[in-house]
Amino acid sequence: MTILGCIADDFTGATDLAGRLYNSGLSVSLRIGTPEGNPHSTTTQAVEIIALKCRSIAPNQAIQQALHALKWLQDTGAERFFWKYCSTFDSTDKGNIGVVSCALMDALGAEQTIYCPTFPENGRTVFMGHLFVHHQLLSDSPMKHHPITPMTNSNLQQVLQPQLAHGQTGLVSLPEIHQGEEVICQKLIDLQANGKNHVIVDGVSHSDLQTIAKVCWHMPLMTGGSVIAVPLSQTYQKQGILPTTNVAKKQIPTLGTGKMVLSGSCSAMKQTQVMEYTKTSVSYQIDPIQLAKNGVQDIKHWLSSQDIDADKIIYATADAQAVAHAQSVLGHAAAELIETAMGTLARYALDLGIRQFVIAGGETAGAVTKALDIKQMSISEEISHGVPWTFCHSGDTPIAIALKSGNFGTTHFFNRSFEVLNDILQQR
Repeated sequence: MTILGCIADDFTGATDLAGRLYNSGLSVSLRIGTPEGNPHSTTTQAVEIIALKCRSIAPNQAIQQALHALKWLQDTGAERFFWKYCSTFDSTDKGNIGVVSCALMDALGAEQTIYCPTFPENGRTVFMGHLFVHHQLLSDSPMKHHPITPMTNSNLQQVLQPQLAHGQTGLVSLPEIHQGEEVICQKLIDLQANGKNHVIVDGVSHSDLQTIAKVCWHMPLMTGGSVIAVPLSQTYQKQGILPTTNVAKKQIPTLGTGKMVLSGSCSAMKQTQVMEYTKTSVSYQIDPIQLAKNGVQDIKHWLSSQDIDADKIIYATADAQAVAHAQSVLGHAAAELIETAMGTLARYALDLGIRQFVIAGGETAGAVTKALDIKQMSISEEISHGVPWTFCHSGDTPIAIALKSGNFGTTHFFNRSFEVLNDILQQR
């Protein structure tokens, strides 16, 4: 029976969450989109994760998708739920973090929840309600130039409040976190008594997250980045809610050797990673303006002319100036054009015999998984924190695919990806 039901607002974040919980020894199933039909007709795991593509869609659509996912998870028997979003709190004044939280709270009858995006490995910390990316405020980081969800305010209470259909935001500060569980518990009670049922929690370290999980595990709904889910699940295990047995490694399929990278993210780290990979691989950079004029035929021709086993990358990754120029010419259609192209190219690559894919960027991951008609993923070893390899099927064809958030990984991430996969495949 499923114990913990998780809903993620994009596909890369979902694989991040799945990889962390899998490495904690839990039985995890990752599903792309809400499955159709009754969950009792399929095998479910102790932790079920549903990956949605709802980060930047209209709020009413995001609510509809999230409630559909919640209903499916409830039908599996889950009684505790986790709403996962990016550690940089990607959203707009209209949503979708807060609007979905409100809808889920209403459906569950939850009186209060917390928001915990802290992600120490990647430098995401929260202090006095302000989100930092390494040593910069979120609003001073490259996230201020994000083409879809530019984050220009680091005060998470101010970011969240306009998104709420009801209730007020509150804060449990770092000094209060460090005073221990009793102080945190009393602060949450006081906040709720004053109508503050959407609570930002500070955190700068894993020990902070462990303390938060020990206090908040009883909440029917918790929200945050992927990292808080690990001490939360460990607390569930100590409470006897989740099993403590380790999970056997998944069966490793036989794959062809053809490989490629598709990168649509424009994060600062992704630009560095792409430039590093192009030093040792064949590459094709997509120009959105030319794509709008000519379509993908030239890119397909380039791809078909490459050795199937060669290191290769197709990317739309560009700096802020180039992104701004494309948007000035094409508007929001620029991002949609790239997503559609990446999905088309992934399908074409599969037809050419490519079976090993690394996909960078949440929107790109959504387009590719849809184009390949991926329904469910089996989690394997991580390439780096938050980016596991997964095995799945596109139709009847087994493939390996890694979905990477833009800022995750080191400079040599792409090279490292295929080295890790090669090690996994040799375990067969």
